[in-house]
Amino acid sequence: MYDKAFKHLKKDPVMEFLISRYHDKISLDDYKSTNYALSLSNLIIDQQISFKAAITIKKRFALIIQNLSYTEILNLDNDKIQSIGVSFRKVEYIKNVFSFFIENEKRFIDLDAEKMKEELISIKGIGKWTIEMFLMFELGKPDIFSKGDIALINSVKRNYKMDDLDNDKLNNLIKSWSPYNSTASLLLWKSVEDKVFFN
Repeated sequence: MYDKAFKHLKKDPVMEFLISRYHDKISLDDYKSTNYALSLSNLIIDQQISFKAAITIKKRFALIIQNLSYTEILNLDNDKIQSIGVSFRKVEYIKNVFSFFIENEKRFIDLDAEKMKEELISIKGIGKWTIEMFLMFELGKPDIFSKGDIALINSVKRNYKMDDLDNDKLNNLIKSWSPYNSTASLLLWKSVEDKVFFN
């Protein structure tokens, strides 16, 4: 699945090192779902918390909404959702997502990626990072890099020895990884998660 991406990225010594370590340990399937509302809700849960904490909370969330319709999810008591570790603000954002999809699900599925971005940014609680993750994981877009992802930026700084990473330097890297920025991102995330960096 990643052969073309690896062949392209291996021109970069850092990427070659990360591919040698993680070629069989990365996946874009973490969020794959036919339920866009749930995928976006999980991404909202992911925002600004640790990877391990997010996994636990998403499992709890899946349990409390199991077999519920979107309307029934909207009618859940906010305190019940908060009790699994979701902040009050995120509960609001998650309900905004389900409210949007009650009205727009059938129409949304047929939109192209650009139109989807426009629609999603109109939902309070959905920002640029969430949309980028949605495009990467849910829609499988191959050339996504999120400049707003702190873990990604930290991984670039550590692996490329760039404490003074600025926008131009980052843009040059993103350009060199294109059209496989999604794969590069997966490798960089795995690196920072395992604390294994290019020497």
